[in-house]
Amino acid sequence: MRRTGKVGRPQLVGVIASQTDLRHALATRQPPDFFELRLDALSPITAPDEKNISRLRAPLIITARHPREGGVGNLTVEKRRELLLRFLPRAEYIDVELQSTREFKSLLSEAKKRRVRLILSYHNFKATSSSRSLCARAKRAKILRADIFKVATLTDTPAALAQLIDFLTNSRVGLPISAMGIGKLGAISRLLLARCGSVLNYASLGRPNVEGQLPLEVLRSSVGDSRL
Repeated sequence: MRRTGKVGRPQLVGVIASQTDLRHALATRQPPDFFELRLDALSPITAPDEKNISRLRAPLIITARHPREGGVGNLTVEKRRELLLRFLPRAEYIDVELQSTREFKSLLSEAKKRRVRLILSYHNFKATSSSRSLCARAKRAKILRADIFKVATLTDTPAALAQLIDFLTNSRVGLPISAMGIGKLGAISRLLLARCGSVLNYASLGRPNVEGQLPLEVLRSSVGDSRL
């Protein structure tokens, strides 16, 4: 059943990027607010996989990540579109990179028809993005009618982390933001950003997918479960 409430408080997202993650997601007694299906990492998805996905006890965020933003398998635009369309009927949110909106114009129109909400995202694993550049991207996401702007950027230094916190707390773009750090200060960034207003907070169900990603139970105990 699709949730209709607005995202306006810290919520937890368990990332499913492997068969092991999927098994953990099915076994967890207390699911997070959402599960993210990393369709690029799960591909090829078999009929038994799809059956297990249908058994998940939380709404789904679907994404098939662009190779230049951490996507697995170097998937073509056509393959990514195919995966997203396949799981669109099950989705609460679809997550597409800002750089992919032109290629996925028809897909996003279909998502809108189905009332699937939109996350427009930006991932930078190699450099720290300035607060100013992130604000510009968030404004573009708002123009494109995103429901949430998501950013993951390198946080290897206190200065980099400060820039990300500054963006989250002072951007004032009128759009909910999900923000997280990657790298040496990634773990502490996720705790701080959740408390500073990041609306979606991503956690691992097994092994972390990127440096700094915290296990679901650690993030839950630190920021609290929004349903409790």
